[in-house]
Amino acid sequence: MGKYGTIARLHELLTTRQISCAELAKKYLDAIETDNGRLNAYVKATPETALAAAEKVDAKIAAGRPIAPLEGIPMTLKDNISTAGIETTCCSKILKGYVPIYDATVWSLLKRQNAVLLGKTNMDEFAMGSTCETSRFGGAKNPHDTGRVAGGSSGGVAAAVGGNLAAYGLGSDTGGSIRQPASFCGIVGFKPTYGAVSRYGLVAFASSFDQIGPITQSVEDAALVYDAISAYDEMDSTSSGRKEPALPSLGNDIRGKKIGIAREYFDGVREDVNGAIRKALDVFRSLGAETVELSMPSLKYSLPVYYILACAEASSNLGRYDGIRYGYQTAHYTDRNDMVCKTRSEGFGAEVKRRILLGTYVLSAGYYDAYYKKAQNLRGTIVRAFENAFQKCDLMLAPTVPMTAFASGRTAKDPVETYLTDICTVPVNIAGLPGISVPCGTGADGMPVGLQLIGPKFSEAAVLNAANRYELAARESSFKAVKAGVSL
Repeated sequence: MGKYGTIARLHELLTTRQISCAELAKKYLDAIETDNGRLNAYVKATPETALAAAEKVDAKIAAGRPIAPLEGIPMTLKDNISTAGIETTCCSKILKGYVPIYDATVWSLLKRQNAVLLGKTNMDEFAMGSTCETSRFGGAKNPHDTGRVAGGSSGGVAAAVGGNLAAYGLGSDTGGSIRQPASFCGIVGFKPTYGAVSRYGLVAFASSFDQIGPITQSVEDAALVYDAISAYDEMDSTSSGRKEPALPSLGNDIRGKKIGIAREYFDGVREDVNGAIRKALDVFRSLGAETVELSMPSLKYSLPVYYILACAEASSNLGRYDGIRYGYQTAHYTDRNDMVCKTRSEGFGAEVKRRILLGTYVLSAGYYDAYYKKAQNLRGTIVRAFENAFQKCDLMLAPTVPMTAFASGRTAKDPVETYLTDICTVPVNIAGLPGISVPCGTGADGMPVGLQLIGPKFSEAAVLNAANRYELAARESSFKAVKAGVSL
């Protein structure tokens, strides 16, 4: 089922009645039962929800009624996307037992299309991490090598889609949390423009960075899901919705398009990863695209700017978890203040506490101007750098991550070093731009490498089209090489 499990392929199987929706859902549920112990992708399976939706789809098909592209397609949601009646914990002890009373807008939109929800997937606690290992359930495993991380923070979604335990999933991307695990797992991860997809019902980490997006097996699938979830939502004050649907643009010629290459994106990138990206550039040139060399010195400030601002916002957003209204509450305390202190100390993991402390520090009197205010000013500098770059090119190309997936356990040894995996992805979140990670071969260790395409705000159609053209051309080139007996 794996390699034929794209949304388009499954839709064809359903509409031609080669398989019923209930049978399809059961195949995925059986796969979860068999393989989730190995991948640790799901923290909660929802078979009743999945089969109830499948019955509705089968009834429509039996009645001869057409079904929407995502209707009946088995999928998953990251555990920080609210689902009414289904536990949503952000993989944190402090939200154990929390069951939302409302649906996130993205899930509400998909539910109307009878999407088949297989379950909630693993993630770094409160989306704070780059490996999925800060989850209270333990980290998700890479389907290509279970001794390596799946990436984070949407590692569970990536492991599920990459391991064929879901046709697609929705994750959240605050500093690369969709694109980075997609790169590590050899699949597609798409982060839309900030505001294009509603954040209502997404449990907040850093509100000015967070964005929901799809993790899929193909670029076409990413376009299908993006079109389904990108709508203006009055429940989200930052929502703007999409400017145009992406799917109709797939297949457009990219001849003459200018692709910018900022040299700063390649600083510190491993040699084998750099080689895979350069080969991908040759594919774009073969499609008629032109490359433009760029210099963006302000990119070197991206990582400190991101971590100062994101932690500051996290320290504010996570103040609501006090054990009084919902979630975990400590068993023994003397008064209310003692209860709140012990609840937060016991309920939050080490990485979340580290970021709350850092965020509180940079917002405190005496340090606000030195850190937070300066980081906000530098954020504006980075935004303007991208605006200037896009006057010289249509899209930008960069590595998604400077390396391939590494062995499990690195976070515990050196959490600060792990932050460096975000170095190529955080600039996109700082500027609120759309970005996609697409597989572009393997590293020297045989693990997947991802290339990142970045566009101006609300250029989703152009980004997805260019990624789709590359994906199809690379696939054709690989097929020809294999047929000719050439080792890639």
